[in-house]
Amino acid sequence: MRRRRFISGLAGAGAGLGLASASAGAAGPPAVAQGPHGWQEVLAPECSPAAQLIGVAAARADLAWAVGEEGRNGSTRGKPLALRWDGSTWTRLDLTHLGFGGYLRSVAGTSDGAWAVGADAAGTARLLAWDGSTWQEAGFPGRAAPGTALTGVTVGADGGAWVSGRNSDGSVLLHGDGQSWTWQTPPPSATTAAPSGVRVMAAGDVWVYDSALVARWDGESWTELTAPGGLRPTVTGLLPVTADDIWLTGYDYGVGGPPGKPPGVTLKHWDGSAWSGVTAPFTAGLLSAIVDDGQGGPDRIAGWDFWDQTRAHYLRWDGAAWVSERGPTATTPVLPLALASVPGAGGYWSVGTTSSSPYPPAQVHIEQ
Repeated sequence: MRRRRFISGLAGAGAGLGLASASAGAAGPPAVAQGPHGWQEVLAPECSPAAQLIGVAAARADLAWAVGEEGRNGSTRGKPLALRWDGSTWTRLDLTHLGFGGYLRSVAGTSDGAWAVGADAAGTARLLAWDGSTWQEAGFPGRAAPGTALTGVTVGADGGAWVSGRNSDGSVLLHGDGQSWTWQTPPPSATTAAPSGVRVMAAGDVWVYDSALVARWDGESWTELTAPGGLRPTVTGLLPVTADDIWLTGYDYGVGGPPGKPPGVTLKHWDGSAWSGVTAPFTAGLLSAIVDDGQGGPDRIAGWDFWDQTRAHYLRWDGAAWVSERGPTATTPVLPLALASVPGAGGYWSVGTTSSSPYPPAQVHIEQ
């Protein structure tokens, strides 16, 4: 069995899980299954294997987007992948007009517009705008310049887009409205890496995060927290509730280990002065995304349980602790890589793939 890395897109191009897992099985339409907590598998269009969905966003019950990569084979890059939900069906969109191979790793949007970011096969950052029917390439400062990367995107209450990444001047946050884009002042730490993601809060504060940087931009200046640390860490999500109540998700490979060793789950909490580890319902695997409850409080976390790979392992906040919530049992491994709430309508979209290795016949996997 191959013990090779599946690009997860959770920490930049080339990051992966390095895990051995059960075979993904033959490609084809999955059977719709119901999970014990209301989660169900949703039919997804067949894509060129190996295929994965890395980002998902919902504007309303009848409008959502998912992005990723298809046709990857080991270290050989595939091509960007994008799906659209119309209220009844996920449809695979034609992206051949973009003219580049590579991947898309993050998407965000509202009923008025959406944005996606990724990179081409050469590592050049790409920014896409939704025109109502498909994705079109958009310009931004530093486009195609060496050292420019775009890693995550979110949309604020005013409809403006915030993008995490890095340019040659050390800025890690890009803001735009579709007409103009501006890189914000670099954070004091002068990090040399691009943060893995971005989150905007209802009050307008914008956070960027990674294992080496967790920082808040208030529109004028940066406030940095102590880095969460770890031996070989990857940070996949951040949920600031208040200044002394912040949740962080991810995974960490720790020290050494044999080929195929799983990472350990990372779940940390900031109490206003320091990070502390929180024991999750499972420990071998990863946590890939976290969403709030619509009021700014914690709600759901998407996860992958190494010892029970044929069901997604979600965590639900019960008001005092994170408790297990399982997806439906599948005939393949289920690796959720992104999670989004559906505004107004309630519910969630969870997207990912059916293998931890970037080889055919891995296919996309979607749950609701």
